[in-house]
Amino acid sequence: MHRPPRIVITGGTGFVGRAVCERLVAQCPGAALVVPTRRLDAAQRIRTLPGVEPVVADVFDPAQLAPLLAGADALVHLVAILHGSAADFDRAHVQLPRTLASAAKAAGVGRVVHVSALGVAADAPSAYLRSKAAGEAVWQASGLAVTVLRPSVIFGRDDRFTNLFAQLLALFPVLPLAGADARFQPVAVGDVAQAVVTALQRDDLAGATIDCAGPEVLTLRQIIARIGQMSGHPRPVIGLPEAAGLAQAALMGLLPGAPLMSRDNVLSMRVPNVAGGRHPGLAALGITPTGLDSLATHFAPKPAYRAW
Repeated sequence: MHRPPRIVITGGTGFVGRAVCERLVAQCPGAALVVPTRRLDAAQRIRTLPGVEPVVADVFDPAQLAPLLAGADALVHLVAILHGSAADFDRAHVQLPRTLASAAKAAGVGRVVHVSALGVAADAPSAYLRSKAAGEAVWQASGLAVTVLRPSVIFGRDDRFTNLFAQLLALFPVLPLAGADARFQPVAVGDVAQAVVTALQRDDLAGATIDCAGPEVLTLRQIIARIGQMSGHPRPVIGLPEAAGLAQAALMGLLPGAPLMSRDNVLSMRVPNVAGGRHPGLAALGITPTGLDSLATHFAPKPAYRAW
């Protein structure tokens, strides 16, 4: 009898990682899911799932990876950052995959799923996209059985993207925004999670690159209009030219916390974030993409309380 698989999930406490853990628990009964995290409190939403084992570990430390990957059958790599310097992007998107690939190869890990992004290229306009392309190259040159997933912007009930715009629309009568005409193909977090599970289950997908995109190509302006309609706060969006957008992003970068949009994000939007048709899509995995309107019940205005 084959033992249940042991799967290590880096980035498993994040928005996408939680969805991946939930799908694996539901579809791979008995699987041991090891989720490294620097703080156990970050794993509160997954630690109650059967078979999920949060482990305090720093995945950037090669010495901690050997015991973490020992006996692992598969690795799902989800760690990524959206903001930072060129050095930050290189550390997270290139150096970490290099360290992980070396450790995974030494541990005899048989299967890897790496989540990248649409629009990556060595000559892309942003450090984010260039570093993600370099990270893909690391995995593809590793000799491991790797499947690369390239999602567009990922949405879901708990995402930061649509929820933050919903909050801004509720606060401001007009929304000035850079990249208003940039094109995206929003993909549901559940569809990306299912793509991860399917890729792990199908050995024929080793070496493949899959575009994970939703059913509609929408501009950022159209996405925000949808969010406004669903949340009950429709607002006009004033598109800013790129120069003004870069200045706006620079000002946002001075505020505390993660910025809504950085200069690098603005540069990324020069490249359409849509499936180009060169790679198979979700349909090749038997997945019917979910549309952005699936968030309607999440954003629907709550009825006012009435005392009888």
